[in-house]
Amino acid sequence: MEGPPANDVCSICMARFEVPCQANCSHWFCGKCIMQYWQHGPTFLPCKCPLCRCQITLLVPGEASLRERRNPAVAEVLENIEKYNRLFGGQTRGVRQRFQDLPFLLRRLLREMITPSRSLPFVIQARVYIAVKSI
Repeated sequence: MEGPPANDVCSICMARFEVPCQANCSHWFCGKCIMQYWQHGPTFLPCKCPLCRCQITLLVPGEASLRERRNPAVAEVLENIEKYNRLFGGQTRGVRQRFQDLPFLLRRLLREMITPSRSLPFVIQARVYIAVKSI
């Protein structure tokens, strides 16, 4: 995968792509933009594409982004994308990986619990998540 179409822009920030990522629905976004978009949604669910509303279960960074991994800002975005893919990519995760993801998830949970307007949806999400995971 090379990158987004020439002269195209991110549909979230409407600017040129920075760390371009392609979603499983084939739309392109800035890595940082799509991660911020997800962070403002439900904790336990993958985000939906802002264009087609398809559930995003996989984000694939463009090749140019992977070559710039030494840049600290790019490395941080790529690390967040890898976490997202581990959570929602459908691959099995071992106990070790779950422990590594725990601080990230706890921060997200705490942020949602502190936000008063989201406390009730959080309780409902947690109950659904626990029920699904116990099956």
